[in-house]
Amino acid sequence: MSTVERDPRPTPTDVDKAFLGSATYRSLGEQKLSPAEERFEKARRTSGLVLAPLATVIMLLIPFDLPDPQHKLSAVLVGVVILWITEAVPIPVGGFLGIAAIVLLGVVPADDALAPFGSSTVFTFIGAFILAQAMLKHGLAKRFAMFVLNLPGVGRSTTRVIVAFGAITCLLSAFVSNTATVAMLLPTAIGILTVIAKLMQSQGIVEEDFDPLRLRVGVALMLMLAYGASVGGLLTPVGSPPNLIGRGLIEEATGETIPFLDWVLLALPICAAMFVALVVVLLLVNRPEIKRLEGVEEWVDAEKAELGPVSRAEKNTLVAFTVTVTLWILPGIVALVAGADSSTYETVSGRLDEGVVAVLGASLLFLLPTDWGRREFTLRWSDAAKIDWGTIVLFGTGIIFGSLLASTGLAETIGKGAYNWLGLSSALLLTAFAVVLAIAVSETTSNTASAAVVVPIIIPIAMAADVNPFVPALAATFAASFGFMLPVSTPQNAIVYGSGVVPITRMIRSGISFDVLGAILILVLLPVMVSVLGLGG
Repeated sequence: MSTVERDPRPTPTDVDKAFLGSATYRSLGEQKLSPAEERFEKARRTSGLVLAPLATVIMLLIPFDLPDPQHKLSAVLVGVVILWITEAVPIPVGGFLGIAAIVLLGVVPADDALAPFGSSTVFTFIGAFILAQAMLKHGLAKRFAMFVLNLPGVGRSTTRVIVAFGAITCLLSAFVSNTATVAMLLPTAIGILTVIAKLMQSQGIVEEDFDPLRLRVGVALMLMLAYGASVGGLLTPVGSPPNLIGRGLIEEATGETIPFLDWVLLALPICAAMFVALVVVLLLVNRPEIKRLEGVEEWVDAEKAELGPVSRAEKNTLVAFTVTVTLWILPGIVALVAGADSSTYETVSGRLDEGVVAVLGASLLFLLPTDWGRREFTLRWSDAAKIDWGTIVLFGTGIIFGSLLASTGLAETIGKGAYNWLGLSSALLLTAFAVVLAIAVSETTSNTASAAVVVPIIIPIAMAADVNPFVPALAATFAASFGFMLPVSTPQNAIVYGSGVVPITRMIRSGISFDVLGAILILVLLPVMVSVLGLGG
């Protein structure tokens, strides 16, 4: 037996040979499109450049029986939605163009249009993204992943590895960008698959020249990575952009804020049930070719050894992260102890605003030193500049459109019209409609854009039907993260599809199952948890 065969731990060369073969190397976030898919994408994006301005002009010319600000806002919003769906320009730029058009057409003055961009929720995003950037830069997130994979017995079974990998992804995605989590963990997943492929070759389960990209266990692991990030992102308000968008719009419409702790308690049963569904369905549809593993534990040990001891920067990041999460949760604990109507809770919740806490926690990263003598701190501003500012821009423009829909009265007009047309008179029917619409939209555009489009529509429909908009709007917010079917549905789907391990047919087949299961779980569990926690009253 050769030295390579005796050492089960893959090297970068092993990974390249086993999983890339003669194909061109793909970057983590890049899709490898077939000629037909590439033609479709070009046509989709090109069509948006024509359809968006054309639809806007046509809407402006049609003599709708609407006040002038509502008429102009609806025309601009149609154009922006087309830009978001077709991605004719980067999605955040579509929002910028819409805001500029609103001001140029005189819907509202510039100061009024841009005021919502300074909301506390935008700063919550900025602070959370900077904390996540520190976790990624200093390896704290990867160390957590290696810790879980190194738990006793995990590395000896394909089922345990897949479950553990899903748990890692879910937990990290609750605080770190879903896309960043998947991009960071993808090399680890490929390393594990390399070990499995070599083990199967050594045992004669597959031929020496087999294509490792065809392994069913690889499909299960990759889809668990992508879907687990979407599910885990629901667990906290900062886990995914749609969460904060929906929560902000619900607060604006109902006057009720969902505290950090209440959100976690609300989402936990849905996330847990969906995670179980992910495990069961993925393992049934993509039954692993081998059950017992050898070599994964050794590979994880090697990865941990490469990380070395916990650095000062990692400790500082953990301190900043712990302080931030503690302060986010503290108002909820005070509400449980002293009561939500107490003066103590009002004082604590007012002072510990989530946006202020987020930027405070992020600021600690620039105050906690790694080398005081050289005045080196945990993060530099150049590191913070690398966060996903595009998502923050998109979120801010989404909040602006939501605010304008309410202030101009267009949301109420849309709600009454949709209520009369659809006849959605019950909370259950309206919630089901919200879930289906959000999932359908999220399959063709970003989850963030889906929430920004659907939630402002659902709220006025509920109000027109004399239904409390809290549950339907929250259901739409959750469903916006459940785009599982296509590579274009989420960036994490695109990343795992670009690895070459997941055929498009398997992603579609699995994704449809989870779209349906996710919708059912939201419809069944969300109203129950809202009632149990006493929210939406």
